[in-house]
Amino acid sequence: MTEPVSDKIASVAVIGSASVHTWRFLRGIAPHVERVFLACNGEVPADVAPLLAGSLRVDFRLAALGTVARLRAWLRETRPQLLHIHQANSVAWHGSRAAASLDLPMALTAWGSDVLLLPDRNPLMRAMVRANLAAADAITSDSLHMAAKIRELAGEGCRIRLLNYGMDAMPAPAASASKGKTVLSCRLHKPLYRVDAILRAWQRVERSGRFDDWRLTVAASGSETEALRRLAAELGLSRADFAGFVDSATLGRMYAESRVFVSVPRSDATSVSLLEAMGHGCLPILSNLPANGEWVIDGLNGAIAEDVGRLDEALLRAMEWAGEDARLDEVAALNRRLVADKGLHQPNMAGFARLYRELLGSDN
Repeated sequence: MTEPVSDKIASVAVIGSASVHTWRFLRGIAPHVERVFLACNGEVPADVAPLLAGSLRVDFRLAALGTVARLRAWLRETRPQLLHIHQANSVAWHGSRAAASLDLPMALTAWGSDVLLLPDRNPLMRAMVRANLAAADAITSDSLHMAAKIRELAGEGCRIRLLNYGMDAMPAPAASASKGKTVLSCRLHKPLYRVDAILRAWQRVERSGRFDDWRLTVAASGSETEALRRLAAELGLSRADFAGFVDSATLGRMYAESRVFVSVPRSDATSVSLLEAMGHGCLPILSNLPANGEWVIDGLNGAIAEDVGRLDEALLRAMEWAGEDARLDEVAALNRRLVADKGLHQPNMAGFARLYRELLGSDN
């Protein structure tokens, strides 16, 4: 439920990278804030621009020595009540230093790799992330695992709120009998997400001689798309379809038509695509990551592939499981309840607004 208009925060400055996640956050938080200002490093989409009271384009690279001064001048000009920075990487490095002398309450949202991977690159990156976290008055995390990593880096005294971006809305329930025999992969085509491992596992599924009426759909795109297409051809896959980048409505139909959702990244926090798949009644197969374990218990409401090198075995077990309508209906009912309880977009956006009011000292 959205907050009453009278409870709107007057003005918030958001600093974040030009990303689908930033755009989605802005669409969700706009109803809770009278004026939203944005500093980012790319072009603002046409549907997001009208939601903003103003924007600034900046360079977030660590080598961009003038960014701090530009952000500080911008914050002095816009005079927001509160600053919200997205990602504890170079974005926060510039943003937090720009705000250091302005007595401005600051929230910081960690996205995942900024906390889970970046600090392990080298001591300098670890020190930067730790300083960024320490500078925030409150930090949001979308998983308990990431919250633990944040506390490890920032200390026991840091203030953490568990919030995720959630799926837009819970779709109407549909009987599993209406689903096709499809396995869906829709994570970005980047090395982190190991879509190549899914293709190699699918080759072994095709060669198993079982489930010959099932197909793999590979949606999304990215830097590895052409290499993945070549790999599929080299593997001789006959039942793998590349759908490319699709809009949210088309992706929703794909979830609704699929029985199994597969996602095996090397690192992840709470994935919106996982929540969407669960909400649409798919049986999830996931890599063995702590954040995934907060949503899926292996053998109860999905499958955890402990060894991605043997992902084909997990796929075959999941396809057998999801091939039975009654069993898939049971999983779907449990997963939809989990998403409804803590994984929907609007309640989580209202949670961000409550956090804003707490930082401003106006929470009732």
